[in-house]
Amino acid sequence: MLEKVLPRAKLKAKPNLELKIRTLKRDWTIVYDMLSGKYNNDFG
Repeated sequence: MLEKVLPRAKLKAKPNLELKIRTLKRDWTIVYDMLSGKYNNDFG
């Protein structure tokens, strides 16, 4: 997964960064669903 996000980076802290990327994706998906989802009840 990290190779897709940062293809040329030679990073050694791979598992920690992948966890952070997954967490950010999950959090922003929740925010996106809150603002644009069909169950938002005019939130935002």
